[in-house]
Amino acid sequence: MPTTRRSSSAPSQYSEQVQQAGYEALSYMDLGGRALAAAIADSGASGNVAAAIDTLAAIRAFEISRPDRKPPFGGSDNVPRSFAKRVGANPERAILSTTGGQYNQHLVGEFARDIAEGKSDCAAIVGSEAISTVLALAAKGEKPDWSEEIGGQLEDRGFGNDGLMELGLFAHGATGAIPLYALAENARRAKTGKSLDEYRREIGELFAPFTKVAASNPHAAAPKERSAEELATITERNRIVAEPYARMTVARDQVNQAAAIIIASAGKARELGVPEDQWVHIHAVSSATELELSQRPDLSANPASIASAQAALARAGKSMAEMQFLDFYSCFAIPVFNQCEHFGIAHDDPRGLTLTGGLPFFGGAGNNYSAHAICEAVQRVRSNRGAYALVGANGGWMSKYATGVYSTDPADWSDGDRFEKLPMATNAVPRGAGPFDSATVETYTINHSKTGSDAIWLGRNADGERVSGNADLSDEATAKAFLGGQPFGVKLAITQDERRRNIGRVV
Repeated sequence: MPTTRRSSSAPSQYSEQVQQAGYEALSYMDLGGRALAAAIADSGASGNVAAAIDTLAAIRAFEISRPDRKPPFGGSDNVPRSFAKRVGANPERAILSTTGGQYNQHLVGEFARDIAEGKSDCAAIVGSEAISTVLALAAKGEKPDWSEEIGGQLEDRGFGNDGLMELGLFAHGATGAIPLYALAENARRAKTGKSLDEYRREIGELFAPFTKVAASNPHAAAPKERSAEELATITERNRIVAEPYARMTVARDQVNQAAAIIIASAGKARELGVPEDQWVHIHAVSSATELELSQRPDLSANPASIASAQAALARAGKSMAEMQFLDFYSCFAIPVFNQCEHFGIAHDDPRGLTLTGGLPFFGGAGNNYSAHAICEAVQRVRSNRGAYALVGANGGWMSKYATGVYSTDPADWSDGDRFEKLPMATNAVPRGAGPFDSATVETYTINHSKTGSDAIWLGRNADGERVSGNADLSDEATAKAFLGGQPFGVKLAITQDERRRNIGRVV
C-alpha cells in the first residue's frame, strides 16, 4: 500500500426505454447490475475488480424510500448484495443508503475518506430506478416477480426522512416535492417582482440549454431540444402542475436508469492494472443539511447548498471560476438559480450548468440522479486532462446538499481530510403551535392533483411565528389575490375547519 493515499474513480451508466429497440423490461436490480458491470469495464483494469470490491453501497430506490411503500413487484432483501451478485462480487460490507438525492455524492466523500484512512481499498456505489417499466407493466396488467432472497450482512442506514416530514404543510396538501419546491420558487418570484408569466419565461430561459444537452445524451429520458418559449407556454400538454411550474420544467421520475461508481486507492488501482489515463481523482466532497422549509428565515434561499459548494471548493483549493464543468442539481429551477446568483454565474454561461441534461429532461433517477452527473463529470475531465468539474447534489426540498470536485490532477488525501460535513444553521424561525386569528402571506402555491386544487400558503401570524394554511378560493377577494398570482403580503383572517386546517380569507 503506498504511503500517499489517493483515490480514483471509474463510473458508468446503463439505461433503457419502453418500446425502444432491445427493451428488456429490466428490474432495478438488473439495471444496477448492468451499470456496475459497465463501470468495471470502464476502468480498463486487467485484474479482477469485482473480487476487489470490499464495500458496496446501494442507493435507495424510490419504491423503498418511505416506510408506507412496498415494491409493487417485490424486491431484494439485500439490494447491495443483489447488485454485487450480478458481477461476481462479494463485499465484506454491504450498505443500503438513506433517502436523498445528495447521498451518492456524500458516499463518494465518505468512501474516499475510508480509503485514505486505510479502512477500505475498493468501494462501489450503485443506484437504479425502473419506474417507467413498473408503470408500463402495471398498465398492461403484468406483475413480474422481482423478489430476491440474498441474505448476508447488510447495514441498512434507514429511510433518513427526519426533517422532511413537515406535518403542518402535509396537512394542507403540500405532500410532495412539486408543491414544496413551488412554495420556495414563488418566494423567490416575490423577491424578483416578476409576474407568473415573466417568471415562467425565466425558468424557460434557464432550462432551454439543458434540453440541448439532453438531446445529445443517449441515456436521456426526454432527448428533445426545446425553446424557452415552448417550456414557458402553458398548453394542455404543458399544463400547470403547481404554480409557477409547467409540467415540462419539473423533474421527470418515469425513467429506467442506473449508474455505478467505483472508488479505489491508487495502490489498489495499480494492483488491478487500471491504466492511469482512466484515473479521476476526488479533490473534495462536502455535505450540508438545511433547516426545514417552514423554519427558513428566507423561504427562497438555500444557504446550506451554498456553504457546501464553498467548502468543497476551499478544500480543493479552487474557485468556481476554475471549474470548467458544472452540474447543478436541477430537479426544479430554484436550486440552480440559488447557485448562479451566489456565484455570479449567468444562466447562459458558456460552460453550461448541466452535464446530463438535467432532471426534467435527462431524467430524475430517484435518489441516484447525481451519480449520473458524476459519471458525466468523470468522462469530461478524462477528455480534458487537468480540467476540473463540480457536481452539486440535492436532497429533499433543498434539505440536504453535497458537492464534489473532480479532476485528473492528483489529490493527496494524506495531507488532511477532504470530506467535510457542515453543521446545520441555528437561526430557525419559530413555528406557531396553536390556533391563530390572522396571518400575512409570504409565499404560496396552487397545487393541482387528481383530487382537485389547493391553494397552500406559508406566512407569519401576529406573533411573528411561521404558519401554514389553505386559501378559501370560494371567497372572491381571496381567489382574486391567489389566482392572480400576487398574494404576497396579503393579510388573511384565519378559521379552522373540521380537519383543523387553517383556512385563510383576505381581510
